[in-house]
Amino acid sequence: QVQLVESGGGLVQAGGSLRLSCVASGHMRSINDMGWYRQTPETQREWVALMSNGGDIRYAESMKDRFTISRDNLKNMVYLQMNNLKPEDTALYYCRYRDSEYAAWGQGTHVTVFS
Repeated sequence: QVQLVESGGGLVQAGGSLRLSCVASGHMRSINDMGWYRQTPETQREWVALMSNGGDIRYAESMKDRFTISRDNLKNMVYLQMNNLKPEDTALYYCRYRDSEYAAWGQGTHVTVFS
């Protein structure tokens, strides 16, 4: 079992930045990836970015120019740096862990971008 706790969400004006953090605890396999998703009441959960513990990074096409994912494997943390935020980025952002046999989600952190 892996537990995930996100933090760093908040209220920000359009054009601003936020850095989300997610810490994982529990039994993590040697090969895994961690990533970020987001969801609004009107949309399905949307993939944002993921990063393997080996350093491979992938972004959703619409996110790659403004968002940056990073990891600290020693601290079991994954981050999402979000720049030039837009009102349409308003969502509940979830952290996800996945390995070959298991996947886990955090409870999410709210991001609200106002114009």
